[in-house]
Amino acid sequence: MKYYDYPIIKTILDTDVYKFYMQQAVFYNYEDVNVAAEFICRGDNVLGCYSDVLLEQISMMQTLALSDEEYIYMTSFPFFKQEYLHWLRNFRYNASQVKIKNHQGKLNIQITGLWKEVILWEVPILALISEIFHNDLSSEVTSQNAIKHLDYKLKNFFYFTKSIDLSRLKIVDFGTRRRFSYDVQYAVVTRLKEKFPFFIGSSNYHISRILKLSPIGTQSHEWFQAHQQISSNLEKSQILALKTWLYQYNNHLNIALTDSINMDSFLRDFNLYFTSFYQGIRHDSGDPIKWGEKALKHYEKLGIDPFTKTLLFSDNLDFKKIISLYKKFSNRINVIFGIGTKLTCDIPDVKPLNIVIKLVKCNGKPVAKLSDSPGKTFCLDQKFLKYLCKVFNVSLKNR
Repeated sequence: MKYYDYPIIKTILDTDVYKFYMQQAVFYNYEDVNVAAEFICRGDNVLGCYSDVLLEQISMMQTLALSDEEYIYMTSFPFFKQEYLHWLRNFRYNASQVKIKNHQGKLNIQITGLWKEVILWEVPILALISEIFHNDLSSEVTSQNAIKHLDYKLKNFFYFTKSIDLSRLKIVDFGTRRRFSYDVQYAVVTRLKEKFPFFIGSSNYHISRILKLSPIGTQSHEWFQAHQQISSNLEKSQILALKTWLYQYNNHLNIALTDSINMDSFLRDFNLYFTSFYQGIRHDSGDPIKWGEKALKHYEKLGIDPFTKTLLFSDNLDFKKIISLYKKFSNRINVIFGIGTKLTCDIPDVKPLNIVIKLVKCNGKPVAKLSDSPGKTFCLDQKFLKYLCKVFNVSLKNR
């Protein structure tokens, strides 16, 4: 097994942009809220053997801080407030918040603490696990392998779309969490910027800054999950989450994630007020065609022109799926496609990890993530999960 005498994560900005968006909203609205999160491996990979290497890397992260150049970069965005950025400039990772164990070959990770601090651990820890794992099993693989395969995919993409009007196509890199390595992600994004005219940005703040790309992101499930216990009324928790986000960001960053409970319950709460102010919504589980049709029907029912709104697809996409979804929806509504693992860990003979870190508690009480995809529902407290399903009229069958 490879050990490292250098940090793999070299900057606090090497993470997904939505982490900072959510962190600022937590900073101003929920400063004293505590949370707990846990690691989940959805595959059969034996990852416990990497616990010591991971602990070393997490310890190294405690020295990370915004550089002067990075701080100036962050101030260039109109939605970040000075008080928050001043706090972020002084922020340091606290490794004592992360507990890691090798339990009979299984990697156990628990992260606890103030939400405004814990929120930044998820993405770099997942990226670390993925890079450590792949460097151990596929040490011969380089960025050139990834680029060669990307060039092959792009050649096929242009061949199969030569008769399609692609003038409305927009594609974003969403691949930080499960990348093969930082070097591979950087190389892939660089190549897309050079060779792919439909590429509009990355969810990685560091790579966006270095390559002068637009950083693009929304919010994640944890924003809605935490509100299940922040709200005094569980039935109104999604409404509070949507309202607080609008209060924080007004006309910025206003694409909402729809599947923290499920699409149907989300749309019931996504009333005319929210639908009018939010620029669009993001798909992350379930059948994307059915989801898109529900979204269009919802906008039309409320008398809203779909071409004033955007659907952002981000669930397990590849170029073939993108072509299909683009043909289905691009003449009816604005569309954006966020590709993750199939960009940054799509290399012949390399099998990506299926790993996540999910919120499990907020203020000491259980939270849940329901899903429109079978097997992705997660909650440590079955009593709360049943209660949540009852409140939102969601069936637990096939979840």
